[in-house]
Amino acid sequence: MIIGCFALVQPFSSMDRQFQLIRELGFDYADLTDNHDGATLGTEYGFSASVSLDGHPSRVREMLARHRLTLTSVCAHANLLDPASPDRYGTSEIIKAVKLAHFLGVKQVITTEGDPKTDFGHGLSDAERVFSVREKLHASIEWAESLGIELLLEPHGILTDTVDGMSRLLDALGHEKTVGINLDTGNSWLGGGDPHAFVRVFGTRIRHVHWKDMDARWESKRGTVYGCGMGDIPLGDGVVGIESLVAALLESGFDGPTTLEVAGPENMKKSADRLLAWSRR
Repeated sequence: MIIGCFALVQPFSSMDRQFQLIRELGFDYADLTDNHDGATLGTEYGFSASVSLDGHPSRVREMLARHRLTLTSVCAHANLLDPASPDRYGTSEIIKAVKLAHFLGVKQVITTEGDPKTDFGHGLSDAERVFSVREKLHASIEWAESLGIELLLEPHGILTDTVDGMSRLLDALGHEKTVGINLDTGNSWLGGGDPHAFVRVFGTRIRHVHWKDMDARWESKRGTVYGCGMGDIPLGDGVVGIESLVAALLESGFDGPTTLEVAGPENMKKSADRLLAWSRR
């Protein structure tokens, strides 16, 4: 099993430092977690782990070569339910992420609809939500298809967190060879969905996995919170049922890359060891 790391290991440090720490922890793979248009003060002065979508890809390639890492995906988590605006991560940024992945030789870009932040977004009907996501991803899918990139939807919102919502969205988007799923085990559970049902229903449409387990203290918030950045416990110590998910994914034929979204070096190491052991049974 390919096991990589979320490239946000240490707060208030650069992307180069994230890659260095991932290598020091003994991992060979990473995803490109945060990115932005233009420039930011934080990246300029080394306390933000983000990459400019307008920067030259050679800068990322040089960092990866320096730390002997392979990228498995470029993350492009978006806001697809609020109105389009220059200050919202949306269609334009996803297209740039697809182009960046292409120039880096990375085959997967991961996106999602996210939480609406405006009254407009919160007031959408279910059909309007599906249309909003479909409209905002249309050009991104065209770019991904032409460049041979898989555009993967992650459970991280009111539509994508459940099998029913994800099914309706995939049906509306079409392009089955290009559009797939990045299964986030913690997010799908937290949003009120069932990650095991995702595996049963979608099978080979799942082409990447973000691993996180959730502590029992989150149970009272299920169905009201759409996504969290990191799990703060090792895989297997929570309520999601990661070991059986590994077995189900492998039985379904899954052979794609996976990424740990687990906070803390010891938790990360323990999680990786458990994943490898479970995958060999």
